[in-house]
Amino acid sequence: MNTATVTKMSSASLSRLLQLASPMLPVGAYSYSQGLEWAIESGDVKDIDSSKQWIGDVLSIYFANFELPVLLRLYKAWQQMDGLQIQYWDEYYQAGRDSSEALAETRQMAYSLLRLQRDLATWPPQIVLISGTLQQPAFPTIYSVTALCWEISLSDMLHAYAWSFLENQVSAIMKAVPLGQVAGQRILSELAMTLPTLVEKAMQLPDDELQNFCPALSIAACRHETQYSRLFRS
Repeated sequence: MNTATVTKMSSASLSRLLQLASPMLPVGAYSYSQGLEWAIESGDVKDIDSSKQWIGDVLSIYFANFELPVLLRLYKAWQQMDGLQIQYWDEYYQAGRDSSEALAETRQMAYSLLRLQRDLATWPPQIVLISGTLQQPAFPTIYSVTALCWEISLSDMLHAYAWSFLENQVSAIMKAVPLGQVAGQRILSELAMTLPTLVEKAMQLPDDELQNFCPALSIAACRHETQYSRLFRS
């Protein structure tokens, strides 16, 4: 394979990566705060420092130990076309969504991304067949196979997934605290520097060390369900 071909393939993968991480991806991520709105309502998140602390803790405690490692395993299961492992890790992830809003969120986003992929028709027949056997799959399940079909590497997929969460959280904070654009960019700039380390940790975490224990996040998610005034769906 010559250099020109390699460069062309890399450019195509980069374009797909940007598409997958884009806020324009029609999955409705902008309508969810994942408990952050309650943290703002309660006063735990009220300025740039507390905002950065909250998002950074969720990334390092929850994402690095649960979301990203499960996403990794789903990607590998799709690589091997292992329907049993895909089903197992999909169910494992959904069992870890510890509020009704969180479970509804991942299913809705998965449904939207799955519908988009069917409209785009970029999946091989075997993947279409396996995806059709999944009942109300989780978002990471569909996200991982989308990345695989778009020739996005495992590490790049994990980085993009974490970045999308970070960007969405900062967007929610700018609307609900509120914070200005410069403050939002400062949070993005600082926390973005932690993502490579989080991805590396997730890629090396063994199965028996996966855990979703993040009490403040769980409490925020549950409290949001009965919050009086809300902008977001979770």
